[in-house]
Amino acid sequence: MLKLAIDFGTSTTKIYKIGSGIVLAEATCVTVQKDTGEMRAFGNEAKRLLGKTAEYTDVSFPVFEGDIVNERQAGALLEYFLRKVVRRVSVEAVFCVPCGITAASREKYYRIAKMAGVSRIGFVETPYLTALGQDVPLSESNPVFALDIGAGKTSMAAFSLDGIIAGLTMNVGGNNMDIHIIDHIAELYNLKIGSLTSEKLKNTIGSLIAGDSQSMIVNGRDIESGKPRSVSVSSEDILFPIRIYVDKIIEYAELVLQKLPAEVSAAMCKNGVYLSGGICLLAGFEDYIAEKLQMETHLPENPQMAVILGGGRAVGNVSLLQRIQMN
Repeated sequence: MLKLAIDFGTSTTKIYKIGSGIVLAEATCVTVQKDTGEMRAFGNEAKRLLGKTAEYTDVSFPVFEGDIVNERQAGALLEYFLRKVVRRVSVEAVFCVPCGITAASREKYYRIAKMAGVSRIGFVETPYLTALGQDVPLSESNPVFALDIGAGKTSMAAFSLDGIIAGLTMNVGGNNMDIHIIDHIAELYNLKIGSLTSEKLKNTIGSLIAGDSQSMIVNGRDIESGKPRSVSVSSEDILFPIRIYVDKIIEYAELVLQKLPAEVSAAMCKNGVYLSGGICLLAGFEDYIAEKLQMETHLPENPQMAVILGGGRAVGNVSLLQRIQMN
């Protein structure tokens, strides 16, 4: 039986295949004909059409804030992805899911996996995988604190091989920043920009360093005249809409840490916090988290791939998977 780890995320889907590594990383996105409901484009091809389609075509994201909101679209999209990476063989898949995911949400993942032809299905919460993706040795006696920031959700937990000691998932992620940047640019420059431009702004010049001098030319529509216009946007211009959400994540991380028994807190001081998610690539992010939490930070080379790499390591280790897999 072929073994896969699948991170079916709000923004991006990643698949790890045992023996091959990461074999897919594409947008969790489809285009839908409004009159017929027919799905025509999938993944990255669909995302490229965002903001550019005719009025009778919608660009749809079937996963919102870590939860499947359209099972028909999600099932078709997952089937499309699986056809790209595996042949018609029996597939066992472990899904990377938010910390504390409800039984009802797991049922949705189960149903869409069955629609896509997956034979055996399991679930592991992302904080475990954040650590495993960085080759952190897990044990019963050495608790770890991990923080994964996705597009729609942020999951964090202190845990050991005995289970999660304290953790939570919050509906805050990179997409919140993108939306706030759109509003902020409209207020600052009277310019309407699209979601792809906002995301590019964040990823290119987004920074948590006060006074950062990076800048980027962005194109949009003048709100008053309706004409195309370009402006130069600096890192300082978008600092506020980024920092407000990072500060909210830190606030909840502090709540989790405050719940820990004294001995576990001592281990956290020693071990630090393990980070994952593309947001961690923002300039100054690692130092900002370290300063606010007063903890050492650990950031992998490719933080956006840490969870799926951890999923691959879990799938490849049966005894470990049995310990961390949700019942």
